[in-house]
Amino acid sequence: MSVEPTHEDADVPALVPELSVRDLDASLEFWCCLIGFTIRYTRREEGFAYLALGRAHVMLDTLSIERSWLTGSPEPPLGRGINLEIWVPDLEVVLGRLASSGWPLFLEPEEVWYRADDVLLGVRQFLVQDPDGYLLRLQTDLGRRPA
Repeated sequence: MSVEPTHEDADVPALVPELSVRDLDASLEFWCCLIGFTIRYTRREEGFAYLALGRAHVMLDTLSIERSWLTGSPEPPLGRGINLEIWVPDLEVVLGRLASSGWPLFLEPEEVWYRADDVLLGVRQFLVQDPDGYLLRLQTDLGRRPA
């Protein structure tokens, strides 16, 4: 049985986004079955789930169950203006699951080298939207090289 982690636990990040969702089951199908997250714990009566994939953590909270902390009208797509960068160990596995399910990509896979001062950080990445329109930028590391 999973136990709710405390902030003293070493594997709990200092920042965990909580995303409002319309249908928890549809969101769990996407986040867990397609992307590869696992459920750390749920509060089904509240429409809530805490998920993790390696060091990437996210909370899903169903709109209109219990309380909501909305700053505006929840019109789709939700999460406009942000993308969630998530490191995955094997991008091809995730791409395969998405393709098998017929899930559309927002941006096809690409190789990009981002400058960080005098070093270039390489990633292979793609973007996909979850059922509520949140934009996920899934990446895998390609290494470093001089800028």
